[in-house]
Amino acid sequence: MGHPPLEFSDCYSDNPDFRERLKCYENELEKTNKFLKDAIKDGNSVINTIKGKYSLAVQKFSQTLQSFQFDFIGDTLTDDEMNIAESFREFAGLLQDVEEGRMMLVQNACDLLIKPLEKFRKEQIGVTKERRKKFEKESEKYYSQLDKHMNLSSKKKETQLQEADEQLDKERQTFYESSIEYVYQIQQVQDRKKFDVVEPVLAFLQSILTLNNLTVEMTQDFLPYKQELQLSLQNTRNHFESTREEMEELMKRKKGSAQICIRHSQQATMEGYLYVQEKWALGVTWVKYYCKYFKDSKLFIMVPMEQKTGTKQTTSQLTLKSCVRRKTDSTDKRFCFDIETNESPVLLQAISEVNRKQWMEAMDGKEPVGLTLSLFTPSRVRLTQEGVYRTVGSNIQVQKLLNAFFDPKCPADVDFNSTDMDIKTITSALKFYLRSLSEPLMTYSLHGELILAAKSENLDYRLGAVHSLVYKLPERNREMLELLIKHLVSVCSHSIENLMTVSNMGVIFGPTLMRAEEETVAAMLDIKFQNIVMEILIEDYSKIFKGPPEETTPPPIPPPRVTPRRRQPITISKRPPRLFPGLQPPVFERK
Repeated sequence: MGHPPLEFSDCYSDNPDFRERLKCYENELEKTNKFLKDAIKDGNSVINTIKGKYSLAVQKFSQTLQSFQFDFIGDTLTDDEMNIAESFREFAGLLQDVEEGRMMLVQNACDLLIKPLEKFRKEQIGVTKERRKKFEKESEKYYSQLDKHMNLSSKKKETQLQEADEQLDKERQTFYESSIEYVYQIQQVQDRKKFDVVEPVLAFLQSILTLNNLTVEMTQDFLPYKQELQLSLQNTRNHFESTREEMEELMKRKKGSAQICIRHSQQATMEGYLYVQEKWALGVTWVKYYCKYFKDSKLFIMVPMEQKTGTKQTTSQLTLKSCVRRKTDSTDKRFCFDIETNESPVLLQAISEVNRKQWMEAMDGKEPVGLTLSLFTPSRVRLTQEGVYRTVGSNIQVQKLLNAFFDPKCPADVDFNSTDMDIKTITSALKFYLRSLSEPLMTYSLHGELILAAKSENLDYRLGAVHSLVYKLPERNREMLELLIKHLVSVCSHSIENLMTVSNMGVIFGPTLMRAEEETVAAMLDIKFQNIVMEILIEDYSKIFKGPPEETTPPPIPPPRVTPRRRQPITISKRPPRLFPGLQPPVFERK
């Protein structure tokens, strides 16, 4: 509800209605003054809160993130792990940027809001109150003088009466002037507060909204980094799960065979207990020996552990020529394998299937039946089923398929298109077959070079090295590898349906095609780089398998990175600094 205007002419009449209207203005002035006090108090509270505990807590958290260093196991990080290792520093930089922007925007908030409001209270409301005091003082003085004047006796001398009249006129004029000045000032305050109060609040609100807008803009900057980091986290999680499963298996084997085989990198390649078949005139016996095999020299040493009475036995040293697994149906003993030496053939019995496999791997053992890799054509597998190659088939069905497929009498009779043939059985059988090879498809001899290539930060070198190493594989291995990778390219091309990405395929086939010769924790930690080799083979299939590179030997020292890492995140802390011009109150045109 509006107030009726105060007319200057009313100052002369000074009637009760004028005084009542003036009182309304004075009440409104008190309300305005109280509002300004509250606005200044609450505005200071907002500013202090922004600058205070919250900001300090954010900065402390930022410092904590900045100070933390990710240690890692092994000698090299993958691209994804590098992104993760840098993530806390990126987070700290982002938080610091937000707080710096916040401080820049609120550092002049006092000038924008508090000082203008205090100035209005002092220069407008304060002046109005002084004018009111003067008006009330002059009013009291005038009416007091008027009362005295009205009580003057007419019997006074004429000169005295004239002097009294002049004094009253002077007091009346002073009163009128103070009344007019007061009326002018109190109405001016009511009009000026419309912009002198609103302008600072508007400027302060603009600073608050700009601060929120800054947060929104930085959030937009953060989103691409967040997406890249989430991809790195998922890939690293996949590598971790793959490595964890392999390491758990290694741990279980080591728990169960800690006394069975001990590998010494600087000594024997393989050592442990074996039973040796010895033929005597009265029959066949199995004698326990502690055996050592040195792969470099192919030296096989047997130390007898059961001394026979009256018989002097000495340590035997043999030179290995070949090693072949003994078929189960050819002997009544389990876990047997034959070795051919320069001195004589020997039939050995390991203490478990795992132990036999370890000895055969150390001795580059072969299967009793030659396997034709090209017979198992993975391209026959249906491509679009969700989780293809990730889901596992029944062990019984897988073994049944393998037995049928590798039966030397009818290996070609397996019908992969039969409705009875489950897709999981086929894929599991292929993986089992590849894992069961006495030497991985990509060979032990090239394992170290492939891992070193994957560890390089230079993508051009990485691809060139893998390309060259592929053509160092034996011809049959390379042919089978090309057939398999071509098939995996087809599978990954349907990743929208089957949810099997290149990274997923790397996790599955990296340890399958590139297992280390010696199962150690260090080898387990290199599994993620085996996966990267597989990703390179799949992503760059056309280039790698179209023919050998022009230079078959990769450069000994990788050159500087030519192209950036594919998953390198947007480095928020190194982006161009954001400029925040000082905020000024809006300027209204005054006429």
